[in-house]
Amino acid sequence: MIGKMIRLIASWVACVLMAAPAIVSINAQDSARSIEDSQAAALAKLAIDGLHREYPNKPSNVLVGPSDVLSPKQLHPAFYGCFDWHSSVHGHWMLVRLLKTNPNHPLAQSSRERLSVSFTKQNIDAETAYFRIKENRSFERMYGWAWLLRLVAELHTWDDPQAKYWLETLKPLETEIVSLTLGYLPRLSTPIRTGVHPDTAFALGQILDYARTVSNQELAQTIEKRSREYYLNDRNYASEYEPSGEDFFSACLNEADFVRRILTADEFANWLDRFLVPTQASSHAKLLTPVVVSDVTDGKLVHLAGLNLSRAWTLDAIAGALPDNAAWKKRFAQSALAHREAGLAYVFSGHYEGEHWLGTFAVYAITGVGR
Repeated sequence: MIGKMIRLIASWVACVLMAAPAIVSINAQDSARSIEDSQAAALAKLAIDGLHREYPNKPSNVLVGPSDVLSPKQLHPAFYGCFDWHSSVHGHWMLVRLLKTNPNHPLAQSSRERLSVSFTKQNIDAETAYFRIKENRSFERMYGWAWLLRLVAELHTWDDPQAKYWLETLKPLETEIVSLTLGYLPRLSTPIRTGVHPDTAFALGQILDYARTVSNQELAQTIEKRSREYYLNDRNYASEYEPSGEDFFSACLNEADFVRRILTADEFANWLDRFLVPTQASSHAKLLTPVVVSDVTDGKLVHLAGLNLSRAWTLDAIAGALPDNAAWKKRFAQSALAHREAGLAYVFSGHYEGEHWLGTFAVYAITGVGR
């Protein structure tokens, strides 16, 4: 099994190095890029193996008293697997995404069965009730919230009877997370800029996509207004200080990936030239160069594998949003491919530290989510 997986990785990376014609294709139904069925199944297996695996686990709940000492499954009956809550949520999203892009992949039926185990009224009611406890209202703020709403948006745009049932089942939790977001943003005076979970720009990009998908004007307008206050005056970003040693995001590229969602192409190009000033051909070379993971068995150091993939999708989306004559367009597009090649090589490491979450980042990067 391990040997077969290694051969799959080698084949996959080789395809990417040849401009990825076998991996990336255009799906005429939703203009999204998709992958081969065998590769979709390999990725789906990563999520399937983790969704209902309770241990190892990293809970982050607040304990108010002895009665709060509960197992992960008791705390979160829908999203207890994949090591932590947010990874479980986006593992579910990955299965949904792959069912949409590759509806007949070999593990499609198993994916549906696992999603049905999680998405029951009883489970989602318990997840919703958890967030209504005062001490839990900041739980997974805003990274996990963003992935939950990305999951909902994915279901919302899928014309499938089972998806419609799952969407309705998730509705109470969706409503609660939207309410928490609307209550939080007016109180967040400045954005959080970091290469890990709390980064504000990443979350806002995901939640804005959700708001537009479901036509929630109040949420979309709140995000756009707040974000103009947060980001539009930013100048001269010092990208040479990225990454930190445990980053899986570029705070700089997350910000640019978000801002391109709220400006016209020309406005965005002008903003980007002020934000990442292209003073010479080698400007921001460190930001545009893939990173190497020194130890895939270290749960923090393996974050850098995710950094390659998240840089890939942000660079790709930013390049796609720029006018043809923009200074950064070609360099960003080339760097996106290099980062994707580097990131894919780490997805199937054989170590749960990375495998419980890197598949999601791979699917996001390959299938053009959020563009």
